[in-house]
Amino acid sequence: MTKKIWLGGIYLKDQGGYEIILKSLIHYKKRLQTIHASPELKEAAAMFAPVLQSQAKKRIPMIENVKEKIEKFLLNLTTCESVEEDLEILQKALECRKSDIEKAENTPDDYFMKLLGDAQKSKKDLEPIENALTKIKEYSD
Repeated sequence: MTKKIWLGGIYLKDQGGYEIILKSLIHYKKRLQTIHASPELKEAAAMFAPVLQSQAKKRIPMIENVKEKIEKFLLNLTTCESVEEDLEILQKALECRKSDIEKAENTPDDYFMKLLGDAQKSKKDLEPIENALTKIKEYSD
């Protein structure tokens, strides 16, 4: 029986995927830290806002942990399996950045523009984000 190899580890390290992953993790953390100002939270029912804010506070240390694992992986201080354990957070971070880039383009709310900084420059991240999402989901026999 052959062992499956996570191609996302190869993508992260050897193909430079770590750049968009780390950028997305930083963005995701910033997004959660500013969730109180998010237009979606303002539109959510009052009873859901505290729940969402509480969940965001719990997720922030997890993001930091994943970021540290990736940095250690890049320095050969840990294996790709340690990073592979956190695929959900990697995917959420990428999807969050992608979604916020699209919202900055399609909504009039300044929140997303401020969150991203340079929205035009951020638009260039859409293709690498899609590529990263595909790569981190791939396995080989």
